[in-house]
Amino acid sequence: MLDTEPDLSKDLFSHIDFTSGAVAAVSGGSDSTALLLLLKRHLDRTAPSAKLLAVTIDHGLRQGAAAEAEAVARLCAAHAIAHRIVAWSGRKPSTGLPAAAREARYRLLAEAAREEGLGLIVTGHTADDQAETVLMRLVRGKGARGLAGMAPVTLHDWHEWIVRPLLGIRRAALRNFLRREHVGWAEDPTNADAAFERPRMRAALAGADGAQRIDDALTLAARESEARSRLGIRAADLIARFASQPAPGLVRLDPTLLSAGDDPAAVYALRILLATSGGVAFLPDQARCEALFGRLKAGFLCATLSRTVVDSRRAGIFLRRETRGLPPVVAATGGLLWDGRRNITLDDGGSALLIAPFGAAAAKRLAIAEGETPRSLVRAALACEPASRQAVENPGLPQGGQASPGFTAQAVVAPFARFLPSFDLAPARAVAELIGAPLPPALPFKRP
Repeated sequence: MLDTEPDLSKDLFSHIDFTSGAVAAVSGGSDSTALLLLLKRHLDRTAPSAKLLAVTIDHGLRQGAAAEAEAVARLCAAHAIAHRIVAWSGRKPSTGLPAAAREARYRLLAEAAREEGLGLIVTGHTADDQAETVLMRLVRGKGARGLAGMAPVTLHDWHEWIVRPLLGIRRAALRNFLRREHVGWAEDPTNADAAFERPRMRAALAGADGAQRIDDALTLAARESEARSRLGIRAADLIARFASQPAPGLVRLDPTLLSAGDDPAAVYALRILLATSGGVAFLPDQARCEALFGRLKAGFLCATLSRTVVDSRRAGIFLRRETRGLPPVVAATGGLLWDGRRNITLDDGGSALLIAPFGAAAAKRLAIAEGETPRSLVRAALACEPASRQAVENPGLPQGGQASPGFTAQAVVAPFARFLPSFDLAPARAVAELIGAPLPPALPFKRP
């Protein structure tokens, strides 16, 4: 059982590298308020030159939110902590509000971090939050992957690390710390609103067996997170050994992958590569991928899953984007995530450029050298790559990534482009190396 009265004077942050400073997400609730004060003490003691910025997101969903944000501002002023209030503006969705608010919160925190040149976002998620997350996923019937819970660190937009140093601390301990410091906190009424899933779970855990259920959930999360990390390391090894990229947008798997002797890792690698090839933000269904893997073992086939064509033949198992559902012509004026697969940036950073799929007709006119990869597959893959309108009309121009005239198309590891939990760092890095995407930054931990 987790100690609800741990010694918070011990250093919770000693393993984190704060050289580039940090944004602390502070709502005004007990968890984030305690996080802020504990982090401030740590930095004052160990890294006084490190920049700390507290950011409060006003979601504009409750009347009291603005007053709570101002209360955080006063607390920060009293402790000489820089503070910023950022509003979530625009229309709010009528359904899926918690998820949309969470997405907006991380986006706004990341924007603040980038504006200030800070490399970390630190949040106050606790052991209670972790237990609630795992139990909600268990009720929803999520597989083992989801039961790992929240990762201790998560990469946001392939750029900022989100660090959760309090995942091993109970909320009660943080509140007792605040009481000893004579610091108050805000109570968000939505935390008791039974219309939402998390408050319902929180109320259920307040019962007589709540403490045991929390301990069981945390034990489950620890076990599954370790298993998920180990599976990812094995999948990364298989990707490095058996996957190659013979042309932009075309991945080849050596058929010996099917008999490598680690089917669970091979299926996981296949799921990641399917989502990456198709530009899909979520991994395809586990059961469907297991069935596909079994069919690949049984013989040659051509199938489609997660917008990816799987073409198994003597020359290898090839993955490429299907032609259906490609983006229409779009004007790129700056950064553009195209088809979930390519980050588009204009070479001169100036006026807009029309971007479209290269197309089968233009790809058919390309001169492609004979090689181990069938030319028809290279053409099919290139047809789904982004091109300027000029290149579509003149297919003699060079194609593919850096060579495309007028813009740069940088490969993206689609299922992890928005959020990359540290559990999945190994396979994400392996896929990035495979497709020529930027490697994820190093974990924000001090080296021993």
